[in-house]
Amino acid sequence: MDAQGRGRADNIDPADQWVLNPNTGEYELRLTPSAPQSTVPGPRRSASPRGSAGGNAARGRTAAPGTRGRPDGDTRGTPGREVPGQRRRRGGPPEPPPGRRTRRPVKKKSKVKKILAWTAGGTAFVLVAVGTAGYLYLKHLNDNITSVSDDGASTGGFSKDKAINILLIGTDKRTGKGNEGYGDRGSVGHADTNILLHVSRDRSNATALSIPRDLIVDVPDCPTKQADGTTKVIPGTQNVRFNTSLGQDDRTPSCTMRTVTELTGITPDDFMVADFNAVKTLTTAVGGVEVCLAKDINDPDSHLKLSKGTHNISGEQALAYVRTRHSVGFGGDLSRIGLQQQFLSALMRKLKSNSTLSSPSKMLKLAEAGTKALTVDDKLDSIGKLKELGLELGKLNPKNLTFTTVPVVDNPAEKVKATVVLNKSTAPAVFGAIKNDVSFSDVKKKKKAAKDAQAARLKGTKSAASEVRVRILNGGAATGSAQAVLNWLQNDEGVSRSENAGNAPAELSKTTLEYAPDQAAQARRLAAIMGLSGSAMKPGKSVTNTQGLPAMTLTLGKDFKGAGVPITTPAKAPDVDKSTADKVKCAS
Repeated sequence: MDAQGRGRADNIDPADQWVLNPNTGEYELRLTPSAPQSTVPGPRRSASPRGSAGGNAARGRTAAPGTRGRPDGDTRGTPGREVPGQRRRRGGPPEPPPGRRTRRPVKKKSKVKKILAWTAGGTAFVLVAVGTAGYLYLKHLNDNITSVSDDGASTGGFSKDKAINILLIGTDKRTGKGNEGYGDRGSVGHADTNILLHVSRDRSNATALSIPRDLIVDVPDCPTKQADGTTKVIPGTQNVRFNTSLGQDDRTPSCTMRTVTELTGITPDDFMVADFNAVKTLTTAVGGVEVCLAKDINDPDSHLKLSKGTHNISGEQALAYVRTRHSVGFGGDLSRIGLQQQFLSALMRKLKSNSTLSSPSKMLKLAEAGTKALTVDDKLDSIGKLKELGLELGKLNPKNLTFTTVPVVDNPAEKVKATVVLNKSTAPAVFGAIKNDVSFSDVKKKKKAAKDAQAARLKGTKSAASEVRVRILNGGAATGSAQAVLNWLQNDEGVSRSENAGNAPAELSKTTLEYAPDQAAQARRLAAIMGLSGSAMKPGKSVTNTQGLPAMTLTLGKDFKGAGVPITTPAKAPDVDKSTADKVKCAS
């Protein structure tokens, strides 16, 4: 390398050579004006054989800035040496004039917004964003990631064409420098902070459902893969704290996943786990998070001491903030959950507003810190897969990310209130809304006219049950469902003119009832009996039954839960205490 090349390299931060291409939404390595530009991810073909000495000199080229001459001939970062995760860029902005440093292209708002939205809020949400940044040096970051088997407790991993459910777990494990003085030093790492993140199928909204650590639940039996490859079933326990689903009796995150399914009826696609260090390292990497307090806080247990007002916190102070509970609200875990939700919202806003994710040097720090703090299931064990998840989350508007908590009440079995139990009057509606992909934020997912038309199908007179003629088809429900519904309708509901027509020609995801215009009254009666929504009713034509009479067609879809179980999907989410990620709220 010539002297001019060395001088320029001394003044260039290597991270600053990665710039954002607004046309692709990806980072690119900018070297010299004559050097080929590259985009990530993917390997780059070498311009000369690897290890060939003087390859550039032989072609009359100057070594790229950002590299230094090495006695061993290593030309790391030059066109003659392959950079991990690098490939040639196809298309893009024109080369700058010779002799000028490459300037970052003007950022188009739409592309930058997509990248910033990858965060999707909060500590574990940031780890998703880390995945999108991580491919800058792919192999190194892949080596940082720790993965644990899901032991068959998940759906098999998220899918791009379906709603996404990610279980985010924050443990109270005290390993790492500076963590020895917090609480139970010997903790095996319980499920201390738990959020079930649901992202809608159309990516228009998301719900972050916090699960209290002190919620009394039944932890099921947990088949768990051992180090030697064998599987051990860890016996379940009844009426215990939710946080014991991890760590206790050598339980792994897959057991927490099974406990969530047992509690909510929702099977998570993946899990992500972070410990105390994640809060400290990630907040430091982004330059701190701005929080607001409605009063002075001095909590000797969490080591948090802050005055009323706005503060920028990071590192140890940020950890103290998310751990404090005695100085906020009623001093319990539910008050701390509210504080943590506000913190996650603030962290998301920070990432979105201060261009952290458009700064390569900050992204390198964030990627390094996040991947070291992250443990994922074995379906999410690569930067590439995390990037895919991040891109899906990037379609979400932050104002439509809603935080809420599982409805609970104080445990009536305790005189001194220390735990909580499920509020059975309101919790099922919350779980049902998430399971049926119903938004908790004000997202207009359907046109009002279409909604009104569906609702109108349920209004009007209803025929007597004995007058309803219907043929029942199985279009994706469990084997024997058509006969089970037939028996129930005839024996319990008085729909005697019904018959089993066997299997449908094609499977359906949703149960439908097709009827002719003159059968509308019959359709409304059967809808009321079956618990069908207006969207399940399909005006169409009648069919002829075995008696030669016109009949409606009821096709049982994959959403069918059983004879006598209502199929109605809630039109809107229940009214619960909630907040959205775009709003600033002061802790009190």
